Amino acid sequence: MKRKAVAFLLMLTLVISSLAGCGTSGDSESKTSEATEGETTASAATENTGEQQELNIAIFQGGYGDAYWNAVVELFEETHEGVTVNMTISPTIADIIRPQIVAGNPPDFIALNDTQEDGLILSLIKDRALLDITDVFEGENYAGTGTLKDDIIDGLLESTKCAPYGDGVIYLAPFNTGPQGLIYNKTAFTGNSWELPVTWDDFFALGDQIKEEDGRSLFTYQGIYPGYLEEILWPAIASAGGMEAINAICTYEEGSFNNEVVLPVLEQIQKIAADGYLLPGTVGMNHTEAQSEMLLGNAAFITNGTWMVNEMADAPTEEGFEYAMTPVPVLDEGDTRYILDAMEQFSIPLDAKNPELAKEFLRFLYSDESVALFAQHASAVFATKTARDIAKEYITEAIYNMYGIYEADNTASLLMNFEALPSNSKINVSDEVFNPITSVMNGDMTVEEWAQSVEDAFAQIRADREAE
Repeated sequence: MKRKAVAFLLMLTLVISSLAGCGTSGDSESKTSEATEGETTASAATENTGEQQELNIAIFQGGYGDAYWNAVVELFEETHEGVTVNMTISPTIADIIRPQIVAGNPPDFIALNDTQEDGLILSLIKDRALLDITDVFEGENYAGTGTLKDDIIDGLLESTKCAPYGDGVIYLAPFNTGPQGLIYNKTAFTGNSWELPVTWDDFFALGDQIKEEDGRSLFTYQGIYPGYLEEILWPAIASAGGMEAINAICTYEEGSFNNEVVLPVLEQIQKIAADGYLLPGTVGMNHTEAQSEMLLGNAAFITNGTWMVNEMADAPTEEGFEYAMTPVPVLDEGDTRYILDAMEQFSIPLDAKNPELAKEFLRFLYSDESVALFAQHASAVFATKTARDIAKEYITEAIYNMYGIYEADNTASLLMNFEALPSNSKINVSDEVFNPITSVMNGDMTVEEWAQSVEDAFAQIRADREAE
C-alpha cells in the first residue's frame, strides 16, 4: 500500500543511548565511504574552539533504519572538534523522550513527525514548545554558497508542516520528500513523441491522440481506493485557487469545497470517466490491479507516488518500461503546478539545553555530504533541490526519474495538513471527500452533489467543534 503508511511500520526495536567519545556505537556502517572522501566544503568553516560540548538527539527509527544516522553522527563529530553526540534511536522514541520533556529535560534535537500516532510533536506544537528555527534557513548554507532556505524545495518551508501557526515562522524542518503525481512510461512517451500535458485541455487532447495512435486509455487509478486521487485533487485545487483555497478546506470552512474554484476541478475529474478517457473497469480494481494495467501499457497515466516502484517490483511491464512522473494538469496556462508531497520533520525543543549546537547540527544535515550519506544508506532523497543529483549513484534509475518532477516548470510542493478533528467527531474526512468519486465516475452523482456532500461533512465537524 502507500508509502505514507509503510514509512511508519515498526522496524526491529533498537535503542541506542548515551553514545560518547569519537563516534556512535554499532557495527552498522558508521565509517564514511566514498560519499565523503576528499571533503573540501565549508564544513571546515565551523568555528572549532576545542570546547567540549554534548548534543543529545532523539531519532525515530522507521523504514530507513539506523545506518544513515550512525554515519552522519560520526561525520558531525569528526568535523566539529570537541563535540560528542549522544543519540537515542528507536521505533518508540516518543515514549522514551516524553518523560524527559515533561521533566523539563528534553533532547536538543528531535527527528519525529507530527503525523505519528503518539501525538508528541502535535502536543509540542499546541503548547508552543518548539524553538523558532527561521534563522537557520535565513542564514548561510553549510557550503557557504547562499542561504539555506534557497536550497530547500519550493513550497515546503512555507507550509503549515514547517510553519504551523500560519505566520511564516519556521518551527519544523523538512527531512526527506516523497513526490506524488501522474506516473507514466517514459519510454512510451519518448518513442511516440507524446508531449506531457500542462493544462487539462492538453491532457484530454493527449488522450484523443493516444487512443487514435496507440489504443491505450489515458488514465486509470486504484478504483476501490479512491483516496489515491488526492494526488490529483489537492494539487489541482491549489493550482486553481492558491493555498488560500487549500487552507480553507483544511480548516473545514463553510463554502470551501462547493464554490467557483473547486467545482471546475471536480468537473475535470468527472470528465475523465464521462468522456471515455478512463480505462474500462477501473472503478472495480484494487491498487495493484490498476497499477498492473498501467505497467502493461493499457493506460498512459496512473496517480501514485515513488513507493510504486518497490510495491510493483515483481509485476510484468510492457517492453522497455521506464518510470517517470509529471505534475497534474492545471486549468490555465501559467498556473502554479503543485506537487503533493509526503515529508518527515526535524525540530528543536524550546527548552533544549544546547540550542545553538542543535541548529548547527540541523544545518549540517543539509550539507552535500549528509545528503549523499542518506542516499547511500537509505536509498532516499533529502528535501533539497540538488539532492536528486547527489543521490543519483545510490538510488534506482526509476526513483531518479520520478524525482525529476520537481524540475518541471513553475512547480511548488503542497503538503496537506487538515486541522485536528474535535474529540467528539465521528467524521472520516478522507472518506467524505473521496468515497463519492466512485459514484461520480459511474455517472450516479453530479459534481455539485459531491461538493455538497463534503460541505455537509464539514458542517458537522464545525457543529462538533462547538459542542465539544
